[in-house]
Amino acid sequence: MIVERKPAVTRFAPSPSGLLHPGHAFSALQAWRRARDLEARFLLRIEDIDFARCRPEFETALKEDLAWLGLAWEEPVRRQSEHLADYGETIDRLQDRGVLYPCFCTRREIQAEIERAGGAPHGSEGPLYPGTCRRRSDDERHARLERGESHALRIDVRRALDLLPARPVWTDEGKGVQEARPELLGDAVLVRKDIGTSYHVAVVTDDALQGITHVVRGEDLFESTHLHRLLQDLLSLPVPLYHHHELIRDASGKRLAKRDESVTIRSVRESGMSAGGFRAQLGFSW
Repeated sequence: MIVERKPAVTRFAPSPSGLLHPGHAFSALQAWRRARDLEARFLLRIEDIDFARCRPEFETALKEDLAWLGLAWEEPVRRQSEHLADYGETIDRLQDRGVLYPCFCTRREIQAEIERAGGAPHGSEGPLYPGTCRRRSDDERHARLERGESHALRIDVRRALDLLPARPVWTDEGKGVQEARPELLGDAVLVRKDIGTSYHVAVVTDDALQGITHVVRGEDLFESTHLHRLLQDLLSLPVPLYHHHELIRDASGKRLAKRDESVTIRSVRESGMSAGGFRAQLGFSW
């Protein structure tokens, strides 16, 4: 019997909310090298659902930077802003499973609740949501929804885990087999008030629709994988192989970020450094 082997697929998925810095270059080159080693397809995805921060000129700039690095990708490029209906379908499926609930809390109200409780467990993004709206009655939720009150949708992590026959697991190329512990992120927001979806919903949907077999991304997203694996099992989606690589840091040990106005790839290009020299500086040579 001849078994058809599906091609491996990797991706680099930046957000066009600013100019790319060397940390982005390092991550893109990691994914590119993995694709080359696997003889895999390499995709570029534009994660532009943060409508307040993402701008077309940053998308143009990041493509210029990646081309200068020597990377090539398949066309057409998937832009998340053009596929909100796909994320809506994912959200509907999660609603059907009964794992989402409306959250009417403001950030100030959440902080006040945490202070009243004497603190809260912390995740990678700060204190975890204390579950205020999870404890509301169905009648109260319905009444507030009928009044048109602004709300997000959060995942009830405990209920979601109870629906599964076993805890999700995944294989991380650097850390081995991992058991998912989505409670580390608490009842995360899956539908933001302002954009109607979230990074978590969009990335899980996109990876499945694009047939991503190998997710190569920074170790700062390792904790998010706990939640992503929960969503994949709830939705019966395929599970990629993950690799969370180390991060590029500045001289003080702080990881590079757009908001810190770190050195950008554009500034490196304008300095006269060659692409080959820059790649070598990041530990890549070809």
